[in-house]
This record gives sequence, structure tokens and C-alpha cells, in this order.
Amino acid sequence: MANLLSTREGRLLRLQLNRPDKRNAINLALCNEIVSALQAANDDKGVGSVLIEAVGPAFCAGMDLEEALEQRGGEGLHAHEQLFTFGEWMNKPVVAAIGGPALAGGAGLVANCHVAVAAQGASFGITEIRIGMWPYVIMRAINAAMGDRRALELTLTGRIFGTNEALQYGLIHHVTPAFELDDRATAIASQLADGPAGTMAMGLKYAKASKNLDTKKSGELALLMRAKQFQSEDFTEGVSAFLEKRKPAWPSNKP
Repeated sequence: MANLLSTREGRLLRLQLNRPDKRNAINLALCNEIVSALQAANDDKGVGSVLIEAVGPAFCAGMDLEEALEQRGGEGLHAHEQLFTFGEWMNKPVVAAIGGPALAGGAGLVANCHVAVAAQGASFGITEIRIGMWPYVIMRAINAAMGDRRALELTLTGRIFGTNEALQYGLIHHVTPAFELDDRATAIASQLADGPAGTMAMGLKYAKASKNLDTKKSGELALLMRAKQFQSEDFTEGVSAFLEKRKPAWPSNKP
């Protein structure tokens, strides 16, 4: 059975974690497959966005602990670093559809997604402390999503929290009834997939590059990238379509 299912729907790439008997725990094989699929999507002009979801009642229970005991982390260190930083290196938007528990590394996946949609009743937790581990690899994304102080409280306690708190903390962006999850997440991902790929790539690049700059330097970078954007074909097409009251045909989306 494939660890990861991949389906193309126009410009949308749908990835499904497919280890339901293991609550979609991330072993090294699944980790490598997700990273490879995301890297390929990054380089494919035909892909506009990625939707990550899961088969079965759990979104992702985190690391495969049986495999982790055998490997003690060494073999998968680079792969885990790649996986739990994809929010930084992807130049296309990634959406998560969370239908059940997203714990430990599962929460790390959610934190890396640019948009996260959860079904009512889904649960979350930074639970590594319960097995004598600190969430070193996912901590940067968790901090970025929720803020350092809240992330630290959740990491120290390892407590489970629901969608209302996850929404309040900034880990997720939308909550929907369970029966509407797929439709809602697909609609968002499809809208992003059909958006101006070049503009979104530049925007994601700016968001990453400006994160650790002071106000003056981030402002200088913004001016440089804004000036470049004004010269782009996407901007020309977007303004023309707006004035002509038609749907834009984004040049950066052409194969």
C-alpha cells in the first residue's frame, strides 16, 4: 500500500497521507515521499497549489515511534528537516485539510501549511514531552504560527486542544463541519491554484526573506520587490483584466 496518494486536479495537487492503520504516523518512507512530492510540485509550472489531507480518522499522529526507537533519529534527520520547513522553502501555497487528530509532527505539518482548514472535532497537541522528547524540528514553524510564549506553554504541557483554541492561537485559519471539510479545503486550494503563480511566489519569498530583518531593511526589500512586481506581466494583466471587467489570464501560469 502506498504511503502517500497523489492526484492532479487541474493546477491543484492533492496529497493524501495513507497510513490509516498507523494513524498516519510519519515514518522515513512517508517523510521522503512527502518531501519529494512537494519538491516536484515546486518545480512544476503546471501546479499552482498543494492540498495535504489524510486517509482515515486521524490527520497525523506524528513520528512513527516504533521506527524511531530502531533508528534513534540519525537516518532521518535531513529528511525531517526538509519536511518540517516546507512552509519556508515552498514557492507555492500549501493548504491543509485536518479531519482528525494532528499531534506532535502532525501539528508541525499543519504549522507549515500556508492555509489550514480543520473539521469541527479535530484536535491538536505538541505532545513530544510525553515521550521524553522536545519538538526541536517542528518548533520553528509552531513558534511562527502561534507565537513563542503560547508555543512554549503547549510544548511544556503537551496538552491536547481543540479547534476553537487552535483558531484562537493561529495554528489554523478556518473551522468547518466535518462533512464540508473536503469541499471547503478544495475550494480554497483551487482558488489559490488558479491565482497568479509568479506573484504568489514573490510574495512568499518576501515573507521568508523579511522575517528576520529589522523594519528599515525589510522596508528596503519591500520597495525593491514592489518595483520589480510593477514591471511584471502578472501586474499588467491583473490591472487590464480589472479595468476591462474580465477574468485575468495570468501569464505566469502558462506552462
